[in-house]
Amino acid sequence: MPTMLITGASRGLGLEFARQYLAEGWDVIAACRTPRAARALESLEAQPRGALTILGMDVADTASVRGAAAALGSRPIEVLINGAGVFGGNGQSIGDLDYEDWIKVLEVNLLGPARVCEAFLEHVTRSERRLIVTITSGMGSLADNTSGGDVLYRTSKAAVNMLMRTAAIDLKARGITCVVLNPGWVKTDMGGPNARLTPEESVGAMRRVIARLGPRDSGRFYSYDGREYPW
Repeated sequence: MPTMLITGASRGLGLEFARQYLAEGWDVIAACRTPRAARALESLEAQPRGALTILGMDVADTASVRGAAAALGSRPIEVLINGAGVFGGNGQSIGDLDYEDWIKVLEVNLLGPARVCEAFLEHVTRSERRLIVTITSGMGSLADNTSGGDVLYRTSKAAVNMLMRTAAIDLKARGITCVVLNPGWVKTDMGGPNARLTPEESVGAMRRVIARLGPRDSGRFYSYDGREYPW
């Protein structure tokens, strides 16, 4: 069966990605910082179809990411999804910026996907699908920013968009497709209870987009519904 790796798998969209891919019979490598505390993720081990591997990994720690990649040996990964992300706390407006928190947000939302892409590059290259998807946000779009604020989160997502756009060019010779995907406004801890989409709806829609992605899509920014999103 094909194998996918998802980061940030202990909750929210990451957990739902793991659940849905397992239900489809995929082998799922679910990465999270503290596997022993990931009770909801552990419960997926009872899925009757795909096989679940829970992998301890902190995307903000280079040694942790490299160690996790080494633990997989030469196992190929068809689809790698960078799902781990944080929003940051207060101090997100010009004139009131929290620089220490900003660095923490960038460590997870920007450097995290960079670390994961580099560490698992050979695993993706060994597969047939060769697909890297990074979950971004419409708040990382320059064209769509008409309300301001949320500087820490917005800048981290705009930066990861550029990272993946560049990766699409740099990794073309390896046949790797790199795409950023906006999940929409989702009812998670980050999105809050008033969001428009449930995790099931968002991930189900994103999986339909992911299923059709190929080399022609590399370097593009898509919404969960398959429409291209403005940069």
